[in-house]
Amino acid sequence: MASQVAGNVGVPEGIEVVLCPPFISLSAVAQALQGTGIEVGAQNMHFEERGAFTGEVAPGMLSSLCSFVILGHSERRALFGESDDMVNRKVGSAVAAGLRPILCVGETLTEREEGRASQVISEQLRGGLTGLQSVPGLVVAYEPVWAIGTGQAATPEIAEEIMGGVISPVLQELLGTPVSQEVPLLYGGSVNPGNIASFAAQDSVSGALVGGASLDASQFAEIVRLTVGAKDLG
Repeated sequence: MASQVAGNVGVPEGIEVVLCPPFISLSAVAQALQGTGIEVGAQNMHFEERGAFTGEVAPGMLSSLCSFVILGHSERRALFGESDDMVNRKVGSAVAAGLRPILCVGETLTEREEGRASQVISEQLRGGLTGLQSVPGLVVAYEPVWAIGTGQAATPEIAEEIMGGVISPVLQELLGTPVSQEVPLLYGGSVNPGNIASFAAQDSVSGALVGGASLDASQFAEIVRLTVGAKDLG
């Protein structure tokens, strides 16, 4: 699969392409992508470097296999009870290990209907980054929980409203203007070749955190191509 993606995508120019496979496939995927320009990330990690944490994967176990790690994904928060404090510890540990954290934030349908989307996302960002003086290589992904795996994507206007109107100002407050402007903002939530161009065309959207569509090499490559085109990076 990784080789197919590399063959379809080609050598990325002007854009970062990252594949985040399950832990057991990290080594094989990293080997398959050597020399392609496509990077590798993990889907999660534990915050402790060592200790009696049977079944967990420590930051140091990942640092030789990949460059990125997804943290605070909505499924980790909802199904495994990850709090903002736990996500914060993971972000700090990832940075210490030389990994680039992809920090996920997003509201549930109930939170959106109650008009609390902005508050929830702001709290997740502040909680995830609190106490961290520097977060080099940070990436933030906005994934509205109600649009994940449902086939119901948020509109480009909703994405811009949250990413430009909530996430960017909070990052500017926490990290300062020059640093915050360098943080890529990804939209994630039922992204596919049919809608990615409209999302990528938004000023505040740097790219996408692709879910189900990434399981098809040709669809994923098309998403990359359309993103490059929308951002006029080709």
